[in-house]
Amino acid sequence: MQDNATEVTAAGIARLAGVGRAAVSNWRRRHTDFPKPVGGTEASPAFALAEVEAWLRRQGKLAEVPLRERVWQQLAGHPEGPVAALAHAGCVLLLIHDRPTVWLEVSAGSDARLAAMLPEALRQVLTMRFTDGGRVGGGRVGGGQVGGRSTSGGPGAGARPGGVHDGTSAVTPSGVNEPGAVNTEAAVHGGTGSNGSPSVNSPLGPQNATAMNTPSATRDAAEPVNTPSTRAAEAEVHAAREGHRPPAVNARRTVNSIGAVHIPTGPEILPSAPLLRGAAELAAELGARQTFEFLLGRHLDANPRQYTLTPAELARLMAGLAGPARTVLDPACGTGALLRAVETHPDQELYARDSAPELAALTMLRLALHTRADVHGAIGDTLRADARPELRADAVLCHPPFNERNWGHDELAYDPRWEYGFPARTESELAWVQHALARLRDGGTAVLLMPPAAASRRSGRRIRADLLRRGALRAVVALPVGAAPPYNIPLHLWVLRRPGQAPAQPEVLLVDAGQFAGEGRGGPDWLAVQEAVLDAWRAFDRDGGVEERPGVARCVPVIELLDDDVDLAPARHLPPPTAADGAEQLTAVRERLGETLRLTTGLTPAPTGADRPVRWPLTTVGELARGGALVMRTGGNGGHARVPVLTDHDVLAGTAPSGTLPASEEEAVLTEPGDVVVPVLGGGAVVRVVDDVTRGAALGRNLVLLRPDPAALDAWFLAGFLRGTANNRQASSYASTATRLDVRRLQLPRLPLDEQRRYGARFRALDEFERALRLASRLGDQLVRGMYDGLTDGTVTPD
Repeated sequence: MQDNATEVTAAGIARLAGVGRAAVSNWRRRHTDFPKPVGGTEASPAFALAEVEAWLRRQGKLAEVPLRERVWQQLAGHPEGPVAALAHAGCVLLLIHDRPTVWLEVSAGSDARLAAMLPEALRQVLTMRFTDGGRVGGGRVGGGQVGGRSTSGGPGAGARPGGVHDGTSAVTPSGVNEPGAVNTEAAVHGGTGSNGSPSVNSPLGPQNATAMNTPSATRDAAEPVNTPSTRAAEAEVHAAREGHRPPAVNARRTVNSIGAVHIPTGPEILPSAPLLRGAAELAAELGARQTFEFLLGRHLDANPRQYTLTPAELARLMAGLAGPARTVLDPACGTGALLRAVETHPDQELYARDSAPELAALTMLRLALHTRADVHGAIGDTLRADARPELRADAVLCHPPFNERNWGHDELAYDPRWEYGFPARTESELAWVQHALARLRDGGTAVLLMPPAAASRRSGRRIRADLLRRGALRAVVALPVGAAPPYNIPLHLWVLRRPGQAPAQPEVLLVDAGQFAGEGRGGPDWLAVQEAVLDAWRAFDRDGGVEERPGVARCVPVIELLDDDVDLAPARHLPPPTAADGAEQLTAVRERLGETLRLTTGLTPAPTGADRPVRWPLTTVGELARGGALVMRTGGNGGHARVPVLTDHDVLAGTAPSGTLPASEEEAVLTEPGDVVVPVLGGGAVVRVVDDVTRGAALGRNLVLLRPDPAALDAWFLAGFLRGTANNRQASSYASTATRLDVRRLQLPRLPLDEQRRYGARFRALDEFERALRLASRLGDQLVRGMYDGLTDGTVTPD
């Protein structure tokens, strides 16, 4: 059964049909029977997914929607929003993961039956996974903005930190029991009431709950279920479907959550039924865990500005620095990347907290699908309202919000967590540091991602000094540029340990991994970063010291850092990289530069005569594509294969593929030798012919690939004429801040193939000359920089 409430945008329709958005616009203009918008805005209308699919099938433009795309469109177009839909899907995927036979039973039959029976099944599985000894967490997850790691607001509406048991029945705000209320105590104790008798409030029923946990359970076993609660729930679902719920049902329930996860009610489940069935079908193909990761990743990719993410590689590095731990806390969990990276251990407990209710819930579901550890989630402002002041964890991992002014400075002046000094209003990061230390057991380790300014701001120097004196701060690691957002700043990692007693001669490990920054937009060399950082930390942690590596790592006595600034930036205290062979390296660079300059001299184009301009008959790239002389493809899809991505920056700079793209259902466009790649943004007349270095790379965003037929079109001839300045000018459109190239409008002359190859050979020689000039420029910069460094550090003499 398709859900008419699920909406899809024009971009989604284009993905369903495998066409561009322009084609969808043409269909709307040319076909009077095209579905009418049901929502959205005039500039970005939304359409009913079921109507769109039916129309596409009638037109022969859609044979079958890929399962992944169908499920994603149902989630993205959910009437309650994608976050609520993702939470519903996560609950069901956890049920499928932990109790697959229960899902088979409750999903048999109609959507109304599913909506009536599913809440109790979810309550049981969530209670089993998310409560301490069967204690059900407090109030329902309220609304609130979806932000990456916002912490400034108070706790979510109705949330009671710590999982406090709130009674034995669901009540309305007026205090009256609802007809279909679920006895939470009965749910916790396996479907029995407080007196030990079978609970009549369970939609599953005591006998059926047992049958559903048996592998041999069949669909027929669920059909006789007809308890009073089931009938009430079905009546509630029917009333919701008809749009006239009873007043008691219309009221928001105050007890319908396990920890941070809201248990959806029957009326809430009903519009999600097609999504939940599709997610279950996808889970049968991919697995429940992989299905949730796919949907969550797709949602995060579609909303990059709403979330501050912790890259998986950085999360693994931080978990590696923390080491093995049984109890781990993330007080600003976001989407749970840090806790997901923790190495699993028996009897492990993971504690997550975030002020955004949606993020806390998604993190709990994500972790429950990923690990068998006990997962404890809470909603609220960690600094203002600490959910677990009694907790003493083995490790704390945290990516706190940066530069937060409204963190509670005025209210928390006498908070007992400020053992190392009361943070200034501008030092919210130092408040997070002290919160992490306060939640550690003696000897426990905390790893926090910090802005580099926190290591040197004068307003925080007294707290930094006390952290050093008492041996709490053990290491500061400078990460390469591009390690995490904001990507243009080299962030730091602080490794702290709650001291049992101050060391006699304390030292601090300083590591600078900045040299491992990647070229272009490919990000750092994470393998080199992990090797350098973890090797240095483990040696320091094991032996109390580390062998000095100039420019990379050094143990610094605390006394050297306790000056007026207490500046902890590693680059200020590490000796420069060894330059013992600096003179030899400069000699080698000079020789390469000489060879390159001689090559450029040989490649310099010969002078030409001042002939009169030649006028050819012209054609366009669009006409050649329609005639089959070339194939035109656009980039931006990551597909399933993990291959390097050729970015527009790589094309402009002439470098190797360096980018990445998120995985997607649409297959990536892979380059082949002889392809011509054209950037469409920026206004520069630059084109690249794919060679052996760039073959097999995925085509990145804002790039168009032209694959000429060798029997009709020479690749170098095509590339050369596309670079003409006048040609680019006539094919470009201009916005207020950018220039966009319409590749279809680019022109080239109609010439015989032999004449094309003659021009192509000259264009190829020009390309070699251009690359030689680029290499000479890089070598010249390297030689100049090396001479300055050598003269200033004494490895090169003026003579």
